[in-house]
Amino acid sequence: MSTSTGVVRVRYTRTPYLVVTNERHERKDVYGSIDDSVVRQAQLLRGDEPSDTVVVAMHPIGSPGYLPAFSQLARGGFHVIACGTRYSTGDAGLQMESCLLDLAACVRDAKERLGYERVILAGWSGGGSLMAGYQAEAEQRTITRTAAGEPTPLADTELIPADALMLMAAHRSRHRLITDFLDPSITDEDCPKDRDAELNIYDPENPNRPPYSPEYVARYRAAQRERNARITARAVAELDALKAAGRDHDESCFVVHGTMADPRWVDPTVDPNDRRPGWSYLGDPRVANDGPAGLARFCTTRGWLSQWSLEHAQVDAVDAAPRISVPTLVVANSADDAVPAAHPRDFYAALPDGAKRYHEIVGANHYFSGKGDQLSHLDEAALVVRDWASAL
Repeated sequence: MSTSTGVVRVRYTRTPYLVVTNERHERKDVYGSIDDSVVRQAQLLRGDEPSDTVVVAMHPIGSPGYLPAFSQLARGGFHVIACGTRYSTGDAGLQMESCLLDLAACVRDAKERLGYERVILAGWSGGGSLMAGYQAEAEQRTITRTAAGEPTPLADTELIPADALMLMAAHRSRHRLITDFLDPSITDEDCPKDRDAELNIYDPENPNRPPYSPEYVARYRAAQRERNARITARAVAELDALKAAGRDHDESCFVVHGTMADPRWVDPTVDPNDRRPGWSYLGDPRVANDGPAGLARFCTTRGWLSQWSLEHAQVDAVDAAPRISVPTLVVANSADDAVPAAHPRDFYAALPDGAKRYHEIVGANHYFSGKGDQLSHLDEAALVVRDWASAL
């Protein structure tokens, strides 16, 4: 059926299944894995009408099957595979290179077992860099080892390129995002409670108040980059020490405090968009800054280097964009309270000229959640995708 707004809504089924492959590893990065099996939990969302095209969605962590955007695409008549990575139980040890392997297994399964002729990769939020990175690697390989410099099966795995790509409310990478979120007032990782008041945006004693001067923002951003580099140096040193002791497959785990201190949360003039001031997608940013659910809160050395390190991480949508030749759609939410407004614009600008399209949904927040027009914004996103996909 169609509504008065032109939105197609169909009844769809949700069929769970597994994508299983084998990889030989001396060290397990995922709790509960059995022998050499790598298991990804997937769902096929589809209506009664057959299709030779499927939308493949994946996020580095969590289950994308219940994210609003992908359920809405299924209601709109799309066949959607929402597949989790091997890291569905937690991302402390997550390596983006292994996520690329997970996506490769899902795409191959969609084509060879399920019989879909065309694949559209769909990356929402943190899935954007994963999808863009995969497509770029499938077209022109650059990654041959992990971010820690170790061998990876990715080097010898064929990546089947997709036929099209879309990024929805997506940031450019985990390492770029966390750097903008790091609390630079923490100058000693061993003493996280001792903070530099002039760099603590949540400290009432901080003489710098919103709206921040350009000079203060520049100083703040530089201090965030310096903190990222300090954590990276510690991770590298710890990993080197383990290997020097003959413990090549051992790991070291650590906590990163203060990971929700982007000045955008308290100053709407920093990277401006239509977001709600003093708020974030994790709620009150001051609480989330030291809460248990913060990004990168719990890490391993290899996980930090692959996901969060500015120096070592290898998967970034903007860096990948010049290697992507397939038609690409970028959908940005103007009131996004998670993704920096510059990230989707920068990705779009870095794509080669040609078959690319950019659309901004005015008023939409990151999750299309809350009161007001968020459901209509979700409808708009589905319509934009439908119109774009029908022209492929």
